[in-house]
Amino acid sequence: MLTPSETFHQPGLFETDLLLQLDRADPLLKLALEIPRHEFEKAFSIHYTEGVGAPSKPIRLMVGLLLLKQWENLSETVVL
Repeated sequence: MLTPSETFHQPGLFETDLLLQLDRADPLLKLALEIPRHEFEKAFSIHYTEGVGAPSKPIRLMVGLLLLKQWENLSETVVL
């Protein structure tokens, strides 16, 4: 079951936004902001059935982990 990705997050009173804590010059953060997540979600959503099974992990997360695995030549156990 494909769960929709959140496009907007409003932090609560005692919660800080994670993006404010990260270094904006970090190359992985810059890359994460450039990944066309809506295109990937559109392409992969045909492989999910509505209302069947456990909720999925976000497609953006899966694509990002796959890219990191390939670039750093990591095993699946290291990435996960």
